[in-house]
Amino acid sequence: MADIQAFRDAVSGWANGGPGGAASDLAVQLGVRTAVLLEGPSDLAAVETLAARRGRDLAADGVCVMAMGGAMSVGRYAGLLGPPGLGLRLAGLCDEGEQRFYDHGLQRARAPHGGFFVCVSDLEDELIRALGTARVEEIVGAEGDLRAWQTFLRQPAQHGRPRQQQLRRFLGTKKGRKIRYGRLLVEALDPEQVPTPLDELLASL
Repeated sequence: MADIQAFRDAVSGWANGGPGGAASDLAVQLGVRTAVLLEGPSDLAAVETLAARRGRDLAADGVCVMAMGGAMSVGRYAGLLGPPGLGLRLAGLCDEGEQRFYDHGLQRARAPHGGFFVCVSDLEDELIRALGTARVEEIVGAEGDLRAWQTFLRQPAQHGRPRQQQLRRFLGTKKGRKIRYGRLLVEALDPEQVPTPLDELLASL
């Protein structure tokens, strides 16, 4: 039986120049009504983790969360999934520095901007600020990454940088680390610590 991952895969193939018939059929079969557009898989891990913590089954609610592979893909995904394509409601997160890509892409797709919530730097930065750097370092140590973190801090480029920036950069230095910590940092949040953009996105779905 088809699941939401099959729909994600079909959309990804479509966005990369393949046919769109499978994505259209699966959207109907799975009852997809909303597509949540995120820049990368670490954002997807964070959103799905928070949804699970709140007892939400997004797929059962007709919501598909997908990673686009970068902000510059938003126009293509919005065109395929929004009003010009499958006619789904669009929502998502965007980084403040990439907002122009979202504004242009959504305008071109004639899609409302109201379902998109802005992170100051990115979602990892929001999560680090919400938890505090000391708590994030505790999580890094508990995950067995303390030696790698200490080695990273000895790099000349990191000398004198604020701890928050160092942690944010560290999470992106190894393949898969951002995804893993996207989940771990959300799991560590107290309910009142959830960053506003993430909290508002989940509330809107």
